[in-house]
Parts: sequence; structure tokens; C-alpha cells
Amino acid sequence: MDLKLRDKSQCMYDEISLGEVMLRLDPGETRVRTARSFNVWEGGGEYNVARGLRRCFGMKTGVVTAFAENDVGYLVEDLILQGGVDTSMIKWVPYDGIGRKVRNGLNFTERGYGVRGALGISDRAYTAVSQLKPGDIDWDEIFGKRGSRWFHTGGIFAALSETTAEVTIEAIKAAKKYGTIVSYDLNYRPSLWRDIGGQAKCQQVNKEIAPYIDVIIGNEEDFTACLGFEIKGADKNLKKLDPAGYAAMMNEAAALYPNFKVIATTLRQVKTATCNDWSAIAWGEGKVYKAKDYPALDIFDRVGGGDSFASGLIYGLITTGDVEKAVNYGAAHGALAMTTPGDTSMARLKEVESLMGDGSARVQR
Repeated sequence: MDLKLRDKSQCMYDEISLGEVMLRLDPGETRVRTARSFNVWEGGGEYNVARGLRRCFGMKTGVVTAFAENDVGYLVEDLILQGGVDTSMIKWVPYDGIGRKVRNGLNFTERGYGVRGALGISDRAYTAVSQLKPGDIDWDEIFGKRGSRWFHTGGIFAALSETTAEVTIEAIKAAKKYGTIVSYDLNYRPSLWRDIGGQAKCQQVNKEIAPYIDVIIGNEEDFTACLGFEIKGADKNLKKLDPAGYAAMMNEAAALYPNFKVIATTLRQVKTATCNDWSAIAWGEGKVYKAKDYPALDIFDRVGGGDSFASGLIYGLITTGDVEKAVNYGAAHGALAMTTPGDTSMARLKEVESLMGDGSARVQR
């Protein structure tokens, strides 16, 4: 695989993520609307990848984000520290006392069960990170002096505001300037783009980003909405392609963007909120590789499964350079992450590798 990684001895970090980190409030077995208490976690699409790489795979990672300087921000920082992700690149913004100008994001999330799907209610307007603008972060310091072998960001951060789209492009260009591999999760969320130009703006931004990306992640809806692909063979009702359809989509994407070294996506068939068929597929060097199938996977909390897939994929690419092994690391890690609560993984590398092989759910003694 032609991913020319920077020498580890020249880099402080294996991976850095850019994105919003919110405080997740989880009502546990009940519902948001009836809860009397909540567990708290930290979570965010791009950050979850850095945390998975640190806690499961033992890599040195950091996060670039911003918080309003108050006790909610300090709580999220403390949760990030517990996950082992470096916090020295967080930008702290003075708090105005009531959140009129700047605040920290909240995400109320209930897990779902059986026929009742998971539910997420974001409260993230005016967050500190959504107000980042070009020039706020010293990317030359981060990628030039500190150094990172890999940089990951995605379509959630890019869609927070018009200025975060500009920051995304600024960061990616800086990463490429210093020879850092860049991965990007398209992660299309129509609600985020609605007030800043809708799908037309989404495509404008992502088409500007795409030529700089080495590893791109997304399903058929992401590629259609973000890059304007017309996918043949897609079931318009189920929003689902079979592996052959994905292979055609990936070949088309690679032809249009020859800079894409790896293209990957999860494969999920939802039976109920707590039972999904799960796998993944990846393209590299003109070939398509499908991960091991996890049929009728029992799910405790599906939020963050795709991010854990991304961290496993990145780990596999960094350590082996083998796309087939990497997509299997990703699928196994994503499967395990959905067996525990919260956005982030509680898996260990040995568990991932056991599941990739012939691991079972028998009691470990």
C-alpha cells in the first residue's frame, strides 16, 4: 500500500484529530424525556477516532478542538484526559457567563432497544469550536514542529459553520505540506448544513477538500450528498448497496480522485436497534476487500461504531500497510465498541485480534 508515512522518530504523535467534542448525557436504560439522572461521557465523530487509537491500540494521539472556559469545558477535558488523548492543543475561549456568545456542546443520547431506534438530541449552537476561524490554530507548530504521522477530520466538523469549513481546508493543506497522511470521514448530516447553504454548500466544501485526502470513509449516502455521485444499483428506499455496488462506487470515486489511496465504509443491515448485521469493505490499489461478517450482532450502544471502525482501519494501515488486514481491524473494533455504553471504545487490542480470528463470547477466566 502506497501510504508514505512520516518517520515515527520525527513525530510527537501517531495521529491528531480535529473536531468538536461534546458532553454526552446518557439516560441509561430509560429515555431522555423521562430521565431523572444521566451518566456523562465525552464524544465527537473525529475525536472518537483519536481516543480509540489511544486506548485500544496504544498509539500517541491528540485532539484539536475548542471549549468555553467553564466547568463544563473542564469536565469534558477531564474525560478526554481519562482517555489518554493529549489536550495541549485545545483552544480555551473566555466564557461570557450565560452562553450568549460562546458555550460547550451537549448531546443527549438514548441507546434504543428492539423496535425503538436510538435517539440523539444535540444542543450545540454557538459552541466555541464552531467559531474557530482560519488563523486561530498554529498548524505549522502542530505539523511542522511537533509532527504527526496521521491527521483525521471529517464532515461533521466541516459543517458546524462556514468558518469551520475554512479551518478544515486550512488544516488539511497544512498536514499535506508536512507529509502527514490525511483521512476524512464524509459523515453527512443534513441538519448541520441546512442553515449554511444546504447540500450545494456541502458539495462545494467537500469537493474542495477531496483532492487532499489519502483515506476517505463514507457510505453511499455520504458519497452522493457530499461529492455528487450518482450511485447505480442503490436501493433508494433502503439506502443500501450490496458489496458489488460498493465496489463500483469505490472504483468510480478512485477514478475521479486518484489521490484516494484507500476508500472504506461499514456495511450495516439494521434488523432492530439491538440487532444488526455488521461488516465493512475497503478499496485499495484497485482491489476491494470485504471484512469478516458479524451477522445478527447484538448491540448495546450503536453510537460511535463507525468511528471505532475508522480507528481500527487507521491502526491497521499504519502498522501493516495491508488494506485487507486494516478493514478487518476496523470491523472487529467497531463491533466490540457497540457492545459497551458511550461513544468511545472500551475494547483492548487482544480482544480485537481475537474477534478477527475465531474469538467467541465465552467467559474468559
